[in-house]
Amino acid sequence: MISPRPKLPRRKVKTDRSSNLTEKTKLLLLAVLVGLLCGCAAILLKTLIHWIQNGLRSWFNDPSDSLLLLVYPGVGMLLSLLFVRYLLKDNISHGVTKVLQAVSKHDSNIKPHNTWSSLVASSVTIGFGGSVGAEAPIVYSGAAIGSVIGRKAGLSYKNMTMLLGCGAAAAIAGIFKAPLAGVLFTLEILMFNMSMNAILPLLLSSVTATVVTYLFMGTEVQFGGSIEAFRMARIPFYLILGIFCGFMSLWFIRMTLRVEDRMRRFKNPFGRWAVCAVLLGVLIYLFPPLYGEGYSSLSLMLNNSAAEIPSLFGARLQASSWLFLIYFAAIMLFKVFATAFTNAGGGVGGTFGPTLVCGGLAGFVVARLVNLLGFAALPEANFVLVGMAGLMAGVMQAPMTAIFLIAEITGGYELLIPLIIAATVSYGTIRIFERYSIYTKRIAAQGELLTHDSDQAVLTLLKTSDLVERDFTTICYTDTLGKLVDAISRSRRNLFPVLDEQGRFQGVVTLDDVREIMFDRGSYDTVKMYNIMKSAPAFVYLDEKMESVMDKFESTQAWNLPVLDDENKYLGFVSKSKIFSSYRDQLKAVSDE
Repeated sequence: MISPRPKLPRRKVKTDRSSNLTEKTKLLLLAVLVGLLCGCAAILLKTLIHWIQNGLRSWFNDPSDSLLLLVYPGVGMLLSLLFVRYLLKDNISHGVTKVLQAVSKHDSNIKPHNTWSSLVASSVTIGFGGSVGAEAPIVYSGAAIGSVIGRKAGLSYKNMTMLLGCGAAAAIAGIFKAPLAGVLFTLEILMFNMSMNAILPLLLSSVTATVVTYLFMGTEVQFGGSIEAFRMARIPFYLILGIFCGFMSLWFIRMTLRVEDRMRRFKNPFGRWAVCAVLLGVLIYLFPPLYGEGYSSLSLMLNNSAAEIPSLFGARLQASSWLFLIYFAAIMLFKVFATAFTNAGGGVGGTFGPTLVCGGLAGFVVARLVNLLGFAALPEANFVLVGMAGLMAGVMQAPMTAIFLIAEITGGYELLIPLIIAATVSYGTIRIFERYSIYTKRIAAQGELLTHDSDQAVLTLLKTSDLVERDFTTICYTDTLGKLVDAISRSRRNLFPVLDEQGRFQGVVTLDDVREIMFDRGSYDTVKMYNIMKSAPAFVYLDEKMESVMDKFESTQAWNLPVLDDENKYLGFVSKSKIFSSYRDQLKAVSDE
């Protein structure tokens, strides 16, 4: 008879595996929940914008009524400004940038009100005709949904950041019905260090959001068009379009940020609103396609119906082919100003939509110019579609997102080769002149940008204020050697900061500095600290970026550096060993393996 196999004591291993499995399973289940909620949020945002636009324009009976379109955007900006300033009392503009800052500065924590506040403010801004897009606000809301759910579920920083990314991916997937683009958007723009293990939760959330949108809004692509088959002979013109989109991207990024910065010189928010409202109204009066997101004009161009786009100049514009071309080039250039005025004046919206519109206009301008010059007979709808990808790749510096988003929202997979060509060339062109995207340029200047470089990303996450060691025994610069010896007997450190009566840092004394005289009792009352203290090789400030701190350690070869506040008062020391230890802990926290 065979005796039964004895049970091995594997309880501890089983518990650990169960814990890991539970954490991963919880993440996957929450990713589906986040996708469901973000899909509903995308539907809600689209519906609110549609209701507001129809409610404002459905009663127009006379052409003179359309003059209200010049006033509506300013009213929407004002309502959004009042909502943000007096109800929220928080800055919710530039949603994608805010998400990046949440990951780098706030441990992926986003405030609960951001799950809905961006939806309300952006629907009013865009519904009233603000010349911005709804995509950045929905990304902010989606990321907030993921962050809040991850926090409530007690997830680690790594998994909460993952769930935040799931929310952003689901938001893009839901608003565009483009699941693959949602995943790529998160990988290219938001997430700095992810392995293939991250793909599954991102896919689950994106597909879930897309299915929700399909159920309520149909499966049709957002921008159907009259697309012709790809021809090899047109590759040189797609290369030209890519270069043009690269330079247009440079114009878009720098001019948008510059105009917003200029407008913010008006310290009074209502004065700034008034200036921006007037300037935006004038632009919309001269160029009616600047009203709202501009997606209707984009659809007309994709269907070879650019002549139906409204114009103040009417028949005169149609009579001259060159004037028609100049008109569209002007819309392309001034869309940047309209977007900047809307955001600077108190509106809440993103640059995602304007990027698509400007890209479509860039493709139309290039194709129409080539056709007028007689170099070729190019299908303008094809170039409108490819131009959308070219400008997005340049402005966002995310070529993969641009390629597959445009393919998904237009059904233009047959133009995949031109999409790749234009996006790649545009991205390569702008990288010569500009390292950062429109989302990252400002926060990179502040030293708060996480990158795909793991070392740089971890340094960005480390905060000097968290690394200060305060257990050093301080002495006054007028104290005697006897008092120092007494301090040495009570301290576990061999480093003693020397301060003045106001707590300002004066120097440092080490055990090695007094080893030869500390047993000479005759010197206890005669030797003062200012006689033996040494200056610190460098100082560190409490809010200093870790990259700068590491540069100081490298240049001075020091092991400890004093930390001061803005008034040069001593706060403690930061050491290489503490930084290295925290670096390892942070790397483990953000690692996906």
